[in-house]
Amino acid sequence: MHAAAAAPIGVFDSGIGGLSVLQALQAELPHERFVYVADSAHAPYGERGDAFVAERTHAVADFLVSQHRIKALVVACNTATAAAIHEARSRYPDMPVVGIEPALKPAVAHSRTGRIGVIGTQGTLGSAKFAALLATVQDQAQFVIQACKGLAYAIEMSTMQAAASDPTHTEVHRLCAQYTEAMGDFGKDPGQMDTLVLGCTHYVFATEDLQRLLGPEVTLLSTGEPVARQTRRLLEAAGLLASTPAGQGIGDGKEHTQAMLQHAQRTQLLTSGDLAALQAAALRWLQLPAKQCALALELR
Repeated sequence: MHAAAAAPIGVFDSGIGGLSVLQALQAELPHERFVYVADSAHAPYGERGDAFVAERTHAVADFLVSQHRIKALVVACNTATAAAIHEARSRYPDMPVVGIEPALKPAVAHSRTGRIGVIGTQGTLGSAKFAALLATVQDQAQFVIQACKGLAYAIEMSTMQAAASDPTHTEVHRLCAQYTEAMGDFGKDPGQMDTLVLGCTHYVFATEDLQRLLGPEVTLLSTGEPVARQTRRLLEAAGLLASTPAGQGIGDGKEHTQAMLQHAQRTQLLTSGDLAALQAAALRWLQLPAKQCALALELR
């Protein structure tokens, strides 16, 4: 394997939401090493201005390139992609840089009623990039757009909270109910929204709440899997795809357990904010131990 192919892939978000994209990347690219940065000290990006988000995007990207020698960068944040992806690609022309955008095109292909809901942060839904994306599909379906102020932050905070005895009494559930109710009717009948696009990586971790509110006939679409597939394509094209490490194939029983442990060891999680919050999220959603997490003091 070429030396450059052994380098890690950098992934970052304003907080823990991008862990949903990291999940998809790990599934698609099981032999790669990953360094994930949660820029939680400066979250939420979705309620900040473009200039601030671009500044933080470049700070995190520079950190990953200089300190971790990454071979590719995945911007696992819709707001950061909208504000800074073009500059990031110009800044690192020789490195694959993958952004993320709401799954409007897949939603058009999936919807049977032709009425689609889209939820996201104000930073994403108010961006020129989102407007351009929407313009490409606006004549193919009806879109109901809803900015969800505070939802990403509530999901971030829920990581540190004990599981509620009644999951419908949480702040995340309350906000999900508030915003989806404001959008109108969901369902499979004509005139109803049968598809909801999750335009923020954090929202994947509210899937159970949203599905409980909207019913099983409504499809929720996120973008982790398409991003992972695009990352694979770019790595293959650049000759940077990691090959299977010797002796680390996944088998049964002890071999499977050992492979999972080795996989965990190839993932490093960093935060500019609360270390305990990242550790809790890593354990809850990725089954990664606390020792895989650390503070990135340079990004504070």
